[in-house]
Amino acid sequence: MSDRLSRPEHPPGEPKLLDRLRAACRVRHYSLRTEDAYHDWVRRFILFHGKRHPADMAAAEITAFLTHLAVDGGVGASTQNQAYSGILFLYRHVLRADPGVIAGVVRAHRPKRLPVVLTRPEVRLVLRQLDDPYRLVAHLLYGSGLRLLEALRLRVKDLDFARRELMVREGKGNKDRVTMLPASLEPELLRHLDGVRRVHEKDLAAGGGAVYLPAALDRKLAGAAVEWKVAVYSVRTGTA
Repeated sequence: MSDRLSRPEHPPGEPKLLDRLRAACRVRHYSLRTEDAYHDWVRRFILFHGKRHPADMAAAEITAFLTHLAVDGGVGASTQNQAYSGILFLYRHVLRADPGVIAGVVRAHRPKRLPVVLTRPEVRLVLRQLDDPYRLVAHLLYGSGLRLLEALRLRVKDLDFARRELMVREGKGNKDRVTMLPASLEPELLRHLDGVRRVHEKDLAAGGGAVYLPAALDRKLAGAAVEWKVAVYSVRTGTA
């Protein structure tokens, strides 16, 4: 097998390589963060090799780039693995080519660390130093076991006060899961929702207030992007 790939022709009007990469990620419903990461690593791979087209390169160039990240860039093992995944995605799903056996990569060292675990009094002291809404987010991280982006992406419909549950949608690995909603946070969350509801109504009056809906739901469910809907909240407060 040749150590170089046959470079495909680029018909006029066809999307550029990095645009095709993004399209391939979206077809497979990858998260936006993964899409951005793969885009960035492929761009850096191309720039590292003097803007050569990836179809003109193969396993040797991939090995050189990944080794450079570990030796000269000093990146961690997870970062190097992410770069590797992004480049392989490019070859497999965009170029639809086999770059060959990627061997001899200097692997980034994954150090072993002991976790730092705060005591409950220490956690309280930390949380008291925060102002709202950051304090409420931190309470959710600690009390519900949410990741940061999972907490920031929560929507009204994801809160179930009757069952004391939170629905995490499209979390890590694009998976949904249910976790607990601490009873101690219910009054604060309800006050927060009242404030958010008023902001939402002002945004609607100004012609805004719409949210992003995945999987073409904005076309399937007319008006869903601006709707405020949560059955449990309506029963408990009479305002939704």
